[in-house]
Amino acid sequence: MRRIAFLLCLIALPAWAERIAVPPRPGALEDALARAGQGDSLILAPGRHAGPVTINSSLTLTGDPGAVVDAGGRGTVITVAAPDVTVRGLTVVNSGRSAETLDSGIKLTKTARGARVLDNDMRGNLVGVDIHGARDALVKGNRIEGLRLRRMNDRGNGVYVWNAPGSVVEDNEIRYGRDGIFSNTSKRNTYRGNLFRDLRFAVHYMYTNDSVIADNVSIGNHLGYALMYSDRIVARGNVSINDRDHGVMLNYTNQSDIFGNFVTGGTGKCTFVYNAHRNLLADNVFQGCEIGVHFTAGSERNTITGNAFIGNRTQVKYVGTTDVEWSFEGRGNYWSDHAVFDLDGDGRADSAYRPNDLMDHILWSQPAAKLLMGAPAVQLVRWSQAQFPAARTGGVVDSHPLTGAPVPELPERFERLAGAVPLWAQGVRDDDSRID
Repeated sequence: MRRIAFLLCLIALPAWAERIAVPPRPGALEDALARAGQGDSLILAPGRHAGPVTINSSLTLTGDPGAVVDAGGRGTVITVAAPDVTVRGLTVVNSGRSAETLDSGIKLTKTARGARVLDNDMRGNLVGVDIHGARDALVKGNRIEGLRLRRMNDRGNGVYVWNAPGSVVEDNEIRYGRDGIFSNTSKRNTYRGNLFRDLRFAVHYMYTNDSVIADNVSIGNHLGYALMYSDRIVARGNVSINDRDHGVMLNYTNQSDIFGNFVTGGTGKCTFVYNAHRNLLADNVFQGCEIGVHFTAGSERNTITGNAFIGNRTQVKYVGTTDVEWSFEGRGNYWSDHAVFDLDGDGRADSAYRPNDLMDHILWSQPAAKLLMGAPAVQLVRWSQAQFPAARTGGVVDSHPLTGAPVPELPERFERLAGAVPLWAQGVRDDDSRID
C-alpha cells in the first residue's frame, strides 16, 4: 500500500519542473527562457550572458558565482512578465538609459505578481529594480549601485515602486543614482532595513498610503525620508546621519505616525513639517542640526510628545500668532537648552518652555534685522517678554518639558555601521552630484 502511495506521489509531481544549466554562450539564455516551462530552474554558469531578456513563465532564474547578465546598454536587462518568478544571485549590469521607458536592471510588470528579487548585484543600470504594477513583490538583500552622472536628475532610482500594493523592499544596500526608493501612487507597501548612501532622497513618497518605513539607515544623502502627499504612514526606527537638507520631511502628509527615529548631524533641518495635519511625532531624537524642526504652512492638530531636541542651533522655527501646545497628556519633550528644575522628581520640568520669542519672529521675517542682534534694544525686547507674559506673541509652547532625553531603539544595521559614522561626519559625500 505504501508503494502504491509513493508511486501516486511521483505521478502527481509536475513533469515540467527541471533544472537547466545555461552556458555563457551568445543567445543561450534567451533560448533557455523560450524553452523553459512552469516551475523550471535555470542556473546560469559563470561568465557573461547577453540581455535584454524577458521571463514569460513562472520559474526560478539563479546564477553560480560570477554569472553576469549584461544588456550592453540596450533596454531593460531582465523583464519579468509572469507570476511567481524568482531572480536570485545574479550580477545584472548595463541597462539602457531611456527615462521614457524606465530602462532597468530588473523590471517587474503588472503580470509579475508575487515576484522575488533576491541577493542580486546590480550596477550601471538607469533604474535598479522597477516594480511597475507587480503586486506582492519582494525585493530583498540586493546591492544596487546607480549611475554617477554629473546631473543627479539624469540618474534613475534604486528601486521604483509604481502602483504595486503589497510590495516589500527590505535589507537592500542602495548607493548613487537619484532616489533610493521612489514610491509613487501605491499603497500597503513596506520599506524596511535598507541602507542608503550618496543619493538625492533615501526614501521618496508620493501618493503612497497605508504603508510602513522602518529600521532604515540614510547616510550622507541630500534628504533622508521625504513623505509627500501621503496619508496613514508609519515611519519608525529610521536613522538619518548627516543628510544635507532634511532628515525627515512631512509635506502634505496626514494621519501618520513618526516615532522612534534618530536624526543627527544634518547641516539643514532635522525635520521639516509643511502643511501636514493630524500626525503623531513621538520619541524621536533630533540632534546637531541647524534647525531641529521647521514647522510651517498651517500644519494643525499634530501631536508632538516625547521627542529630544539636542544641540540644534535653533531648536524650533515656527512663526504664528497663536500658541501651539507641544505636549500630550502631561508629557512634553526634552530640550537641551532648557534650564530646568524638577522639585517633585516626576521627570517633568516645573516651568514651561518656549523655544522662540518675538525677536526670532522678526529675524525670520526680516533677515536684515540680524544687523541689530548686538543692540541693547534687542536685549530689552527679549527681557521684556521673559518678564511680562502679555508681551509674548504666539508660538510653540511645551507646558510639560522632560528632564531627560528618550533613547530610541535603533536598528541593528545602525549598530553595525557605528564605526563609519565619524568618517561621514567629516563630510565625505559624492561631490560629483548636483540638483538642477
